[in-house]
Amino acid sequence: MARWRWLCILPAACLLLAGCEKRKANKPDPTKGTVTGVVFCADTGKPARFATVILSAAPKNDEKLEPGNPLPATESTVTGLDGRFTIEAVAPGRYLAFAVLDGYLDPSMGLDFTRLNALASDGQRHRDAIEQWKDHLTEVTVSVRRTSDLTLQVERAAEIDGTVTYDDGSPAIGMHFQLFRKTAKGDWTEAGTALLSGWSISQTSNSHGHFSLTNLSAGEYTVCALMPADEQDAAPRVCLGNTFRRKDAKTVKVQSGESVSGADIEIPLSGLHTVAGTISALSDGHPLGHGTVRLLYADDREVARQTSDLDEGSFTLEYVPEGKYILEVSGAEDAEPKAPEAAPGDSGAAASKTNAVHHYADKELPLNVLGDMDAIQIQLSAVPIEKPKEQ
Repeated sequence: MARWRWLCILPAACLLLAGCEKRKANKPDPTKGTVTGVVFCADTGKPARFATVILSAAPKNDEKLEPGNPLPATESTVTGLDGRFTIEAVAPGRYLAFAVLDGYLDPSMGLDFTRLNALASDGQRHRDAIEQWKDHLTEVTVSVRRTSDLTLQVERAAEIDGTVTYDDGSPAIGMHFQLFRKTAKGDWTEAGTALLSGWSISQTSNSHGHFSLTNLSAGEYTVCALMPADEQDAAPRVCLGNTFRRKDAKTVKVQSGESVSGADIEIPLSGLHTVAGTISALSDGHPLGHGTVRLLYADDREVARQTSDLDEGSFTLEYVPEGKYILEVSGAEDAEPKAPEAAPGDSGAAASKTNAVHHYADKELPLNVLGDMDAIQIQLSAVPIEKPKEQ
């Protein structure tokens, strides 16, 4: 299931994070209202300078949200040096307001996205996001030609600090991170959001391998370092406790406003292997150009590696530790080439067009990885194309 993404619905698709560039202010509109106010830091009582203020329209029964937007931003702005803000030309209606600032609580790091994704409709997801974050939301009603004034505050968040190194002692530079938080039910949900870059956590390790994961709600977490890859789902990870398995990772507890250090991770340089091969059609052996290859741990089917990058049917999964796995291929498809164009004067029966896409049945293959495996061959059966019913 696709991850939810926090995107401000703005002309520039500004990310819902502290540090968004300030959008161009709306011009006053006599058919709409204005929202003004001030944002304070709860821990210091000082103005929250350059905080991002979000107005999210209250949910409607028949609403349709943009993909990945559990609390869609209808309007936003940035506070000044005095912590004050003004949002002009706001459509009349009921809104929920909140502010985000680096180092302070951020809804994108505090919502249970596993719980949200389990809900069936946009309306349910919107209401559940509000329910989860209700203690940090302020309701405001906007009326035509009226100014609504708000006082908001941001609360100091928790922080987890550590260092990522290789097992020869050198720093692991530029690592991304994946963060999992224990829910009230004892399950684990991924914290953070998949941004436009595809990474749920924006922070990376610096030139010394140090990292700080900020804006966190109080709770119990486990941290995983992600090695470089084109996207998060394809990135090999090593978790706290120097394990590749999330279920075996150590955890760290942190309170609101607390900074916990010592979340150190060591990445091995040996004992890792490559799993590679080809995916083709059973009928004639031609390579398939689309599909997802996942390497699952055999005991609980946790995803160990994944790629959707097929190069003429070839796939490669790197940095695989020894163990028993299931190699799963799903969503494989290709498209037949275009028919030749009709020659001048022909009846048109051979007119150029693209034929139907061919889909292929999913397949699983048990693997026992003890070394490099670079010649795996998987052939898939085509799923019959359903002919349109005659009228």
